[in-house]
Amino acid sequence: METSEKKINDGFTFVSTDSLTSEKIDTPTYSYWRSVGRKFFSSKVAIAMLILMVAILLMAFIQPMFSGYDFMNVDDINDFSKRYNPPSMQEWFGTDKNGMSLFDAVWAGAKTSISISVLATLITTVIGVVVGAIWGTSKKIDRVMLEVYNVITNVPQLLIIMVLSYTFGSGFWNLIFAMCVTGWLNTAYFIRVQVMIMRDREYNLASKTLGTPSMRMIVRNILPYLTSIIVTNVSQSLPAFISYETFLSFLGVGLSADVPSLGKLISEYTNNMSNYPYLFWIPVTVLALVSVSLYIVGQTLADAADPRTHM
Repeated sequence: METSEKKINDGFTFVSTDSLTSEKIDTPTYSYWRSVGRKFFSSKVAIAMLILMVAILLMAFIQPMFSGYDFMNVDDINDFSKRYNPPSMQEWFGTDKNGMSLFDAVWAGAKTSISISVLATLITTVIGVVVGAIWGTSKKIDRVMLEVYNVITNVPQLLIIMVLSYTFGSGFWNLIFAMCVTGWLNTAYFIRVQVMIMRDREYNLASKTLGTPSMRMIVRNILPYLTSIIVTNVSQSLPAFISYETFLSFLGVGLSADVPSLGKLISEYTNNMSNYPYLFWIPVTVLALVSVSLYIVGQTLADAADPRTHM
């Protein structure tokens, strides 16, 4: 009997326990933005478009600083050796009817178009998110804002921008003002709908029951979850505002005569499509590359920022 008990006891080995080691968490630390970056850079198309977008932005904002391009300069208009030269190693994009480098003109115009788009998008997004968040939580404001929204959105935004541009006159900031007067309203309505969906979820109802102020609940509980939606809206607004500027400049509305833009270049060289097509198609190509790269990068970032992709 004693022998069998001794065999059973000998089959076990007593080990010591470390209380500090047992408190350590073996799971790696989770970082939301690191996860967003990993998701974004897993897309080869997004990486290619990001590189293209950065290259265009660098060219648009650095190259005009050294070129000294003047849209109204006609010093070489009588020098026929400099006029209408096709793209070459000396003139990468060729020259126009005034003997000016199209390469310099395109990047100076891209700088203006991108600046207008970024500023208008930033202003309308900030106003739209703030107003939409308040709109979605207050029933009194909701009744008033719905009537305002229904009246204004029945009028095409492009028509409103054109009327305001004619009213306030040509100019860089006047055009941005015309774009932003009603441009924030669609963003605000979109955010309002999302806030109304989120505010009635169980954890928000519990937070409100415990006395959490409405603004704190919006900032802490609702808006962080809407990051991907806001980024999606930005990725759609950037190309849209570039399109507005291009169309208005094509019609001769918005910017003053001495300010270059891609829309003005396209309008200026439309008549050269048959005899000197490079003057028209190069600005159009740059415009398309800007719009497509901004949209794809924005959409990919929005998908990566969606919390549901990190579950």
